[in-house]
Amino acid sequence: MLRALLITMLTVLFTSSATAQEAAEPDRSATGGAQTLEDILARQRGETIDDSFRSDDVGNPDSAAAITNQLGTLGGASDPELWRALRYGSADITASNKGPAATVLVQDGGMRWLTFREGPLVTYGGYLLLGTLALLVLFYFIRGRIMIHGEKTGRTVERFKWIERFGHWLLAGSFILLGLTGLISLMGRKFLIPAFGHEAFAFIAVGSKWVHNNVSWAFMLALVMIFVMWVVHNLPHPTDLKWLAKGGGIFTKTHVPAKKFNAGQKLIFWAVIVLGTSISVSGLALLFPFEINMFAATFAKMNSLGISGALGLGELPTVLAPHEEMQFAQLWHAIVSFVLMAIILAHIYIGSVGMEGAFDAMDSGDVEEQWAHEHHSIWMEEVKAKEGAAPKGASPAE
Repeated sequence: MLRALLITMLTVLFTSSATAQEAAEPDRSATGGAQTLEDILARQRGETIDDSFRSDDVGNPDSAAAITNQLGTLGGASDPELWRALRYGSADITASNKGPAATVLVQDGGMRWLTFREGPLVTYGGYLLLGTLALLVLFYFIRGRIMIHGEKTGRTVERFKWIERFGHWLLAGSFILLGLTGLISLMGRKFLIPAFGHEAFAFIAVGSKWVHNNVSWAFMLALVMIFVMWVVHNLPHPTDLKWLAKGGGIFTKTHVPAKKFNAGQKLIFWAVIVLGTSISVSGLALLFPFEINMFAATFAKMNSLGISGALGLGELPTVLAPHEEMQFAQLWHAIVSFVLMAIILAHIYIGSVGMEGAFDAMDSGDVEEQWAHEHHSIWMEEVKAKEGAAPKGASPAE
């Protein structure tokens, strides 16, 4: 799934690069050899162009007039030449800040990042979430709530211990906060400023950033907790194939045997672990700017394995400005988060209004025996077997 997400992002960002080398050299006769509008647009799209006629024209100190002569203090470089040197990273710059990005004053990739962030990312990410909600509402009206069909026994069985419920709610609560504050940071300017004004949005945005940065640690802790507690129950099992083949009985209204976690829950578990880990790593890169650089090395590996060529992306850049690493990290962080939010919306639905008795598992930790028989019969039989084997007066272990 991570590979598919990476391919999607790279395809959007670099699809134009593959055809750039085949494009004809622009006719600059009308501009006296200077850049044309086509040059500017191609550069903003990230295409490779031959602009050495500009990048090399950054002045020559050896041709500077003596300081006693008129204009001698220019040092052999005019203002346009100085700005070209800044843009192409060839200017001799010193800065009091010794950070890796301190001397990068102009970075063309920022235009592509901003265009993608404000356009396709917000648009398609929003459509994904709204479309998921619409499908869930439609499914509810078509299928209705999944009820307990058999007669309730009035007896309950412990499904999750308190530490398991704590880890689940820590993960769920932190993810909801991160999702809301992340959406505010990404879409706030577009939707909240027109509604509440700049001052109100500034207050909301600053608070959202603080919450997002600090709650992220709770999310990462909870991610480790649920992995350690539940990984053994989420390993593949032959019964998973039967469950998937019958769609979990959701559409046929039949009950399919399952262990403690059915195949659908296992898919959600691994989606949370894999995508949550990816979100965490890219989030750490954003929390510690310019310290964690992932994409240049990833692109180099894709080039060496021939993946980029097979996808028609050509040679991906393996030398990225510090800003570009951060921009890719922000885009990847948002794209994967949108996908995980859509998955979690479906999980929230089935664990609340979508299925009778499901919420009890994470509320009190105990579920109705009949519910357990209908949805996790193999696990229920294992629990009963342990109860029967437990010494008299002892508390049965799950």
